[in-house]
Amino acid sequence: MTKQGKVYLIGAGPGDPGLLGLKAKECLETADAVVYDRLADPRILAFARKDAEMVYVGKASANHTMRQPDINKLLVKLAQEGKTVARLKGGDPFVFGRGGEEAIELLEAGQPFEFVPGVTSAIAVAEYAGIPVTHRHVATSFAVITGHEDPTKGESTINWQGLATAVDTLVFLMGVENIEKISKQLIANGRSASCPAAVIRWGTHPEQRTLVTTLGAAAEDVKKNNLKPPAIFIVGEVVKLREQLQWFDNKPLFGKTVIVTRARAQASELTKKLEARGAKVIEVPAIKIVPAADYAPLDKAIGELNAYKWLVFTSANGVDYFFQRLLQAGKDARALANAKLAAIGSATAQALAERGLAADLIPSAYKAEELAEALADKIVPGDKILIARAKVAREVLPESLRKIGADVNVVTAYETVADCENKDELLAALQNGDASVVTFTSSSTVTNLLKVLGNEQKLLANAALAAIGPVTAETLRKHGFAPAIEAQEYTIDGLMRAIENFYHK
Repeated sequence: MTKQGKVYLIGAGPGDPGLLGLKAKECLETADAVVYDRLADPRILAFARKDAEMVYVGKASANHTMRQPDINKLLVKLAQEGKTVARLKGGDPFVFGRGGEEAIELLEAGQPFEFVPGVTSAIAVAEYAGIPVTHRHVATSFAVITGHEDPTKGESTINWQGLATAVDTLVFLMGVENIEKISKQLIANGRSASCPAAVIRWGTHPEQRTLVTTLGAAAEDVKKNNLKPPAIFIVGEVVKLREQLQWFDNKPLFGKTVIVTRARAQASELTKKLEARGAKVIEVPAIKIVPAADYAPLDKAIGELNAYKWLVFTSANGVDYFFQRLLQAGKDARALANAKLAAIGSATAQALAERGLAADLIPSAYKAEELAEALADKIVPGDKILIARAKVAREVLPESLRKIGADVNVVTAYETVADCENKDELLAALQNGDASVVTFTSSSTVTNLLKVLGNEQKLLANAALAAIGPVTAETLRKHGFAPAIEAQEYTIDGLMRAIENFYHK
């Protein structure tokens, strides 16, 4: 039986991926094909199946990847092929999203469809700028108007006389290029030239920019400030409330672009914390965490766990991969009953805690030297110690323990390899001066990023370099780069505080 196709016309929201609806996410996760617009955030597209057909049909001003009639035909064709299609549109499909046109074409072709509403930029962008479209004491009505009418109509069908004086708040979408015409029409029909107005570009994105002006000065101010689409134009007394309600662009790292070089699997934690503080984040993984090429030494150690007095973990990754092999051997945390556990820091201790295990030892400073010193008081010559760590790591810890007579077995739990998926984006950010901070969370992120950059290493001088701790900072110095930011607590939270303090000062 041939599968019945179906098209979901989905509103992706105004830009911030956190504003995507749950039903929209579910549709993306099950779709055979995704047809998406210019404003779809890459993290929204990441919800799509790995094998989904991805078709970009974005339209910028005077630059259409695909004409609307062709998009309509494409949706029909994909549905006729029996595919479930996620048609992803910025904002909401019914608010100047041409969702009705696409649905009518599907209806006429006998293809089923559903609408999945999205958060419209008409309200959300203003809200992110601290401008409510209504307020009980200021505005009791608002209108959403296209700033770019269908050019084939011949003449405008906007009721300028009614809009100018009958509605408190006016929100024009896609109106920046026609802002002079819009302003003149409103003033000519009775709106005061001194009426507060605002132009908001890339609303809800970390690049959001808000220009507060007046109706009469708006067109000239847009030219002076070189504001380009995508942007909304909002007119009304509510614009004054931004002085009190501004919140999004008040965040401590708003306007900063931070490069995260951490491994892709771990980057999300740091990315979320940075974005919560208003930063734009570019993930450029300098390393990839992969399983060890040879697990024989670790598997042998797991078979002899009763012989070890201490198990030492120098990273959360070490904990993760150790327990993967432990479970593969048919064992669980009970196999560690005879050993004491040492963790190099709080993140590593947390990884143990997630498995129901409390670390017996965490040094006051999260580095190998401090861990070795703390362990020295707990062991006697002959004690067997197992260290599960990355294949390439500093030898400070095992060498220090061997000097006091411990029988140390170092086994590889995982490996780090060079990785750089977004090298072009990184180079562009460094060359253009867009990158504010480049973060390094280990020595391997330093050495591997420098390897990837090659002859372009000098571009790092265009940004502040942030190291998670003294070891990473020293690796930067060895390669001729002075870190501007160095965390005092060698954790992701410590790094965040150090970056914030750098800009606060």
